[in-house]
Amino acid sequence: MFVPSTLARLAAIIESGGIGPVPVLAHAVTDHLRRCRPDGDEDEWEYAAMSAAAQDSVGLLTGDDRPRRVVLAVDASSVRPLAQGGGTLVQVDEVVPAVRIVAVHVDSENAEADVVQARSAWEDAEPHSEPQASMDRCLDHELGWYAASEIGDLIGGEGLV
Repeated sequence: MFVPSTLARLAAIIESGGIGPVPVLAHAVTDHLRRCRPDGDEDEWEYAAMSAAAQDSVGLLTGDDRPRRVVLAVDASSVRPLAQGGGTLVQVDEVVPAVRIVAVHVDSENAEADVVQARSAWEDAEPHSEPQASMDRCLDHELGWYAASEIGDLIGGEGLV
């Protein structure tokens, strides 16, 4: 599953030892997604779920956060699909241990301006609307992949390009 986050939230997760509080909302490949995109394959479905989590991470950013989308790839066994969320939204009803994070996907420095614009559009949007143009520019940036062993560098600010 893919958990939307920020670098500050990632640091708090590592410090506390778990992803919570419950319920933990995330995105994953669901039966609904497979039915909606029957011509897709596992890689395409995972990319769709990760992209949905990346979009949600924009909404988590505060003025104190470095403007980068962060998505945690997490090995979780008991996820429950939710009706909303474009078919990828899931819920976990227990704190997920931080050791279950298998990778972290993070924007590079060249995405920061577009992330700031997307966040600003998100804040200014009407309830239940999506700031689509700004979000599309933000989503055009591919997230970098970091192994779980590199989390210390990520939250320490080292290694971020």
